[in-house]
Amino acid sequence: MTIAIVTDSTCDLTPELLAQIGVTSVPLYVLFDGKMHKDGLEITPQDIFTGLKSGKKTPSTSQPSPAEFAAAYYAALQQADEVLSIHISGQMSGTVGSARLAAQEFAGKVTVVDSRSVSMGLGLRVLRAAELAHQGLSMTQIVQKLEAAGSQADIRFTVDTLDFLRINGRIGGAQALLGSLLNIKPILVVKDGRVEAGGRVRGHKKAMADIVDHVKKYVARHGSARLAVMCTPGGEAYVQEVRAGLAGLTFEDMGDHQIGAVVATHAGPGTVGVTLEPVTV
Repeated sequence: MTIAIVTDSTCDLTPELLAQIGVTSVPLYVLFDGKMHKDGLEITPQDIFTGLKSGKKTPSTSQPSPAEFAAAYYAALQQADEVLSIHISGQMSGTVGSARLAAQEFAGKVTVVDSRSVSMGLGLRVLRAAELAHQGLSMTQIVQKLEAAGSQADIRFTVDTLDFLRINGRIGGAQALLGSLLNIKPILVVKDGRVEAGGRVRGHKKAMADIVDHVKKYVARHGSARLAVMCTPGGEAYVQEVRAGLAGLTFEDMGDHQIGAVVATHAGPGTVGVTLEPVTV
């Protein structure tokens, strides 16, 4: 039984990498400047941040329709016996709900998984699924391993301002105020599928040190780890700082990744973070 993998654009894997591993990505949408744009295809984070600086209104985001998922599943089933569809946390988006509605049309041939994560948290899960499918594991085996990886996965990140998360309803207003006072940098995590406070430090350098220290503790605890680093525009120099702090540490490096337009809409410019998973589960 061959298994095809479908995901969505919030996985923040490049089209080139997705094509290389044979994964289909269904784009979410950004409503900006009066138009709907397909994430990763018709709009970039830089387009959004440049537009906001020129006075345009804050964008909103929306999930693909069930019909779009159904089209992706139909195409995938022309080449495979089953489809595994892995998506952004249902706590953050209605995307997985659209996928489940579409899956009902395919008589049990489509299995939908809520990653309970986002960005490279989802991305690493997609990469693992593609590896396992290529190895010939069954749907049940793959889903079990994805759940095991997810239960031990970590996302830790910091943002230049909490305003974007606050405006888009992803974090409380009181915490947004804290982030703007006394050079406080928020440390955020994804827990149980939601963005939660992970702490706060004073100043940019301590925020980078917190992320580096977290990676070192994770690797020590698990013995090994897969690591991906991600950022929005304005965070590139922060990525270099994190990488410098990790020099000499042994881990499976899954690369540096640009956060896409949908996730960047909520995170804002100058965001940097890490995603960690065990190497084996």
